[in-house]
Amino acid sequence: MKIIAGLGNYGSEYDKTRHNVGFDTLDELAGRHGISVTGFERHSLVGKGVINGVKVILMKPQTYMNLSGVAIRAMVDYYDCDTEDIIVISDDTALDCGRIRVRPKGSAGGHNGLKNIINELGTNEFTRVRIGVGEKPPEWDMVDWVLGRFPDDLRPEVDEGIKKAADAAEALLGESVETVMNRFN
Repeated sequence: MKIIAGLGNYGSEYDKTRHNVGFDTLDELAGRHGISVTGFERHSLVGKGVINGVKVILMKPQTYMNLSGVAIRAMVDYYDCDTEDIIVISDDTALDCGRIRVRPKGSAGGHNGLKNIINELGTNEFTRVRIGVGEKPPEWDMVDWVLGRFPDDLRPEVDEGIKKAADAAEALLGESVETVMNRFN
């Protein structure tokens, strides 16, 4: 079984913000595979199903971004999963809008949600799919940037990035991380 966690903040005030592209990607995956992400379990909205022949738990932590690791840790412990069974989907301000990057491990890169996951799991060795939301302009505060919405002219690029991130997550269920990185990075 694989756990696919899309990161974001819950509540309608955060819908379609830069920080919520992980939630948006999880919605894309769920829609493609007819999985309803409406159950509540271990601090998360969850949906269970099968994607590409692999049992999956799709989860949206409801702990707010900075405590995402609490929810992921609870799910990993309950289902007795290894860290190689985790795929985390998040935003990345170091990538151009809509671009994705797949990595088998790494630092938090300044992302507080990833930092909390690393702290809770005690390792940085879990697969991530990061979706570019664009670099913060110098005059913006980082919190305001990631909690802001995309301008209308960038929405097509963001939506394409979300679809590519969902494609990459699907590929990770049957292919090596290196193969998926070569195709999507």
